[in-house]
Amino acid sequence: MRYYMNYKQFFLGLIALSLVACKKDYHLDKIEGKRLEINDSLVSDEDLDAFIKPFREHVNSDLDSVIAYAVDTYTKNDGDLNTAIGNFLADAVLEQANPIYQSRTGNSINMVLLNHGGIRAIISKGNLTTRTAFEVMPFENTIVVVEMKGKLIKDGLIRYLQKAKRAHPISNLKVVLNDKDSIVETSINGMSIKDEQTYHVATIDYVYYGGDRMHFFKKGDSLHVLEYKLRNALIDKLKKMDTIRPVIDDRFIKIN
Repeated sequence: MRYYMNYKQFFLGLIALSLVACKKDYHLDKIEGKRLEINDSLVSDEDLDAFIKPFREHVNSDLDSVIAYAVDTYTKNDGDLNTAIGNFLADAVLEQANPIYQSRTGNSINMVLLNHGGIRAIISKGNLTTRTAFEVMPFENTIVVVEMKGKLIKDGLIRYLQKAKRAHPISNLKVVLNDKDSIVETSINGMSIKDEQTYHVATIDYVYYGGDRMHFFKKGDSLHVLEYKLRNALIDKLKKMDTIRPVIDDRFIKIN
């Protein structure tokens, strides 16, 4: 036989326990637990459902509102070293986060690096909604900016991309490999990377703390937390556009 209590019984129990606890001094002796299976056989609480219904309808209305249109279907597997969806996301971070960073520090974001694994769904051809953004970026990742010397970018970040040979989303950075996977060209915003120059690199907190083995970020000089979620940057970018048509380009390529 399965046992369960509804939310009213639960709160009454808490009240009763608190009243008793006021009169006696109790000490924890042991903790026991049992598996309470939740399935369709449990009867829903009509009062609770009625209370939640308007909130649920409001949230679903917001999530399903159309904010843009995609001319094609985009997936993180549609390219070897850079993808249309990855390029779009990295460019969105650069565009949306840069004004925030400038207003707080007086500096500009020089480049962006995100992680390939953070893209969790495709962008399908047709109408795009807020729900689309939650599906593509379901995690509560926050955009951060790290101050990094050019030498650390070359020895850490770019060497990582060279070895990974994976379409991690980048923006404002160019990396060219030859047929032997050796680096033949690197630049930030079209200019050679200088060892002693400080660059402002945007990423997300998950990556900064070593996600996808990107441990080089923590060797940077300073960390700036923008308190701006990656998903929100995507939503804000989509709301500014009527139609999206991202493409695979030459920001990270291999030549023969």
